[in-house]
Amino acid sequence: MDLLEHSILYPKESYKIIGACMEVHKTLGCGFLEAVYQEALALEFKSRGIPFEQEPLLEIVYKGQTLNKTYKADFICFDQIIIELKALNKLSNEHIAQTLNYLKATDYKLGLLVNFGTTSLQYKRVVL
Repeated sequence: MDLLEHSILYPKESYKIIGACMEVHKTLGCGFLEAVYQEALALEFKSRGIPFEQEPLLEIVYKGQTLNKTYKADFICFDQIIIELKALNKLSNEHIAQTLNYLKATDYKLGLLVNFGTTSLQYKRVVL
């Protein structure tokens, strides 16, 4: 392993996911609804052999008890990375907090917050 792999959580997997997101953004541009990007990204993941689960329900555990309320992530890739998609003019701290809450509610350590709503793809790594 090189230094990069020691300092960044899941670097190879993240690189593949962001590459797929960039391809979707390059092809569609900005201006579509989030659901359009989600559908296109599922096709892109499939074509690139990226393992994913679309819209999985995330259970929330409070003091050892599973709550009735669940979250629904846009994707989980490689059984270890939560992907949260947006199609907005900019990302805010609320979106980062949402992704962080998904991580807190699960055993996942990395979330990728991806925004297709701007002329250049925006993404942020959120680490628990």
